[in-house]
Amino acid sequence: MAAVPDQMTAIDMENPGGPEVLQAVVRPVPQPDPGEVLVKVAAAGVNRPDIVQRKGFYPPPPGAPSIPGLEIAGQIVALGEGVEDAVLGQSVCALVSGGGYAEYCAAPIVQCLGVPEALSMQEAAALPETLFTVWHNLFERAYAREGETVLVHGGTSGIGSMAIMLGKLFDLTVIVTCGSDEKCAAAQEIGATHAINYKSQDFVEEVKRLTDGAGVEIVIDMVAGDYVARNLQCLKEDGRHVTIAVQGGLEATINMAQVMSRRLMLTGSTLRARSVEFKGLLAEEIERNAWSFVEQGKLRPVMDQSFPLIDAAAAHARMEAGAHIGKIILEI
Repeated sequence: MAAVPDQMTAIDMENPGGPEVLQAVVRPVPQPDPGEVLVKVAAAGVNRPDIVQRKGFYPPPPGAPSIPGLEIAGQIVALGEGVEDAVLGQSVCALVSGGGYAEYCAAPIVQCLGVPEALSMQEAAALPETLFTVWHNLFERAYAREGETVLVHGGTSGIGSMAIMLGKLFDLTVIVTCGSDEKCAAAQEIGATHAINYKSQDFVEEVKRLTDGAGVEIVIDMVAGDYVARNLQCLKEDGRHVTIAVQGGLEATINMAQVMSRRLMLTGSTLRARSVEFKGLLAEEIERNAWSFVEQGKLRPVMDQSFPLIDAAAAHARMEAGAHIGKIILEI
């Protein structure tokens, strides 16, 4: 195995701002801490939290690098204390707290999953952030069960497309909202049971129509703000509402009497700042319950476009333009 250099190319920024603040820089290659591995990165996923971090509203958690990037795929080239020698040289994808936009990235070994032959490195890099997020929120926080119906906003985003595919694999009916007829058609090609154009249709009324007035058991919400009250109108009694992003605003006004009388549950989560122990347990659960679908080629990310690492600004601009369908990737 080739020697690991002392320095690497990475993407970082001096100040918050638009995509243009993302610049190629030279940084020391990170040293893996105990329980970590050093990955020579082949590809890194671009995600909405990277955009928010770039704008200055989502600082890295304590101890995480300033370099953006929450998911990577590549080859393990060095080991931290306590990691078994057998993993050296293995191809893995990993959920990380930062540092993915770089030639090398350190990752806790418990947050790594082996890359099966069914996936390219680019596809593998597109999996961890969305798969960990959707699995945790749909199945652990919303307690999704076979035969239930879930409403997912942002149906052609990385999160939305993953929710569609996991829902289909676990016998859920998935209704999504999208911003155009073209995106609605794409969501249905991915596997959504129904897709609602929220710009031309009232999604509350459409959900009622599609469910014969019954509503859905679960809402996975990336919008928050004034969507929350409307989402609650879509829920059945004992329905579960899970907030995973606040793109539409930090605050919501809701009728708490409705929450009580209909026994609704409101919850939410962020994953980045959770402990390595928690993420490791989540990785184990995904490996037991969903990774076989990846290995069989039944679960693979919807891919939008790949950019060279040095064109990270263009990748961010594409995501912010909102025209993408599926995952945007940086290739190293």
